[in-house]
Amino acid sequence: MPAPRSTPRVAVVGGGPAGLIAAEVLAAAGVAVDLYDAMPSVGRKFLLAGVGGMNITHSEPNEPFFARYGARREALAPLLADFDGPALRDWVHGLGIETFVGSSGRVFPTEMKAAPLLRAWLARLRAAGVAIHVRHRWLGWDEAGALRFATPDGEKVVKADATLLALGGASWAKLGSDGAWVKTLAERGVAVAPLAPANCGFDVGWSEHFSTRFAGAPLKAVAAACGDEPLKRGECVVTASGVEGSLVYALSARLRDAIAAHGRATLTLDLAPERSAEWVAAEVAHPRGSRSIASHLQSRLGLKGVKVGLLWEVLGKDGMHDPARVAAAIKALPVTLVAPRPIDEAISSAGGVAFEALDANLMVKALPGVFCAGEMLDWEAPTGGYLLTACFATGRAAARGVLAWLAEAPAAQPKPRSARKKPA
Repeated sequence: MPAPRSTPRVAVVGGGPAGLIAAEVLAAAGVAVDLYDAMPSVGRKFLLAGVGGMNITHSEPNEPFFARYGARREALAPLLADFDGPALRDWVHGLGIETFVGSSGRVFPTEMKAAPLLRAWLARLRAAGVAIHVRHRWLGWDEAGALRFATPDGEKVVKADATLLALGGASWAKLGSDGAWVKTLAERGVAVAPLAPANCGFDVGWSEHFSTRFAGAPLKAVAAACGDEPLKRGECVVTASGVEGSLVYALSARLRDAIAAHGRATLTLDLAPERSAEWVAAEVAHPRGSRSIASHLQSRLGLKGVKVGLLWEVLGKDGMHDPARVAAAIKALPVTLVAPRPIDEAISSAGGVAFEALDANLMVKALPGVFCAGEMLDWEAPTGGYLLTACFATGRAAARGVLAWLAEAPAAQPKPRSARKKPA
């Protein structure tokens, strides 16, 4: 049944976690909510994130948790404090989904899957009266301030009392996040930082011999750093063109920015982080007799396979016969990265609507009645539950901003400035 005229109607554009949680908050407040998504079903990237284990959030205390958001810590901390990791876990439990904390501190549903959570969530949203419209690609506004959507039945025009945009970034375009909204908002005078890959792999330009032999090989029990920051331990993977994986993703912001500034970046790898430099130097210098350098490194240091291959790739034949250079490289192997992988391959994206373009309630200052949330905002974070938590927190905050804005003048809100035709 259509909502009575006295009931505010809000359009939520984007069916990812930020849009869905915003719709839930709005519906709970008695607002009529229409949620639009360009794809045939909602939550597609959310489901992809659950492949191999749905990492909902992280269990670490708030202060180190907030620090994961780097330059946007100050902007996000109040929103995260209002809906932090424990609050998100409680919310998941409210859907009938149990969670547990893994050995790394990451929080997962007990079944490790995203689909049961999404099904329960959508059932609750529909029961709350949220109308979900799929295959509706947002095109912007018409001259009267109405929202325009491309649908299988042609263009559709929708009037709403407020609009909440949760359109995602630009990674995994086939799942709906293609960044097409950037041009639309920029043309309306909204400050948008260029979208860039985050939590991404990088190109190195391996030799054909190394790439053919080791593409797909995991680098386990290593540590890595960019610049003078402390080494981080973890794992990554050698690809046909470079490197990727959780350890690389944790450094991707600094690596990406270094490439943008200098044309290349150095990823420093410690291939034996559990051993001291002195011990490594002594073992490498130990007489090897007739054994090959590869056999020597395996018997004395336990290094083999891709780790030795990396030493050969970086040092070359001459370097591999210099014990001092080999020992130094084992503890600090410089791998030159030349480019991040394309944004569509990245787990997430950096850039987006600048927080300076928004008010405290995440309303676009240049477009009254238009709010933004989720990954389309200018922030980034490492994997580990931080991405999803911020999407939930900003979605809730934007929805509350909508409610506050509607309450100020529920009978007659002004049309968004975006709807007014600009003078020639």
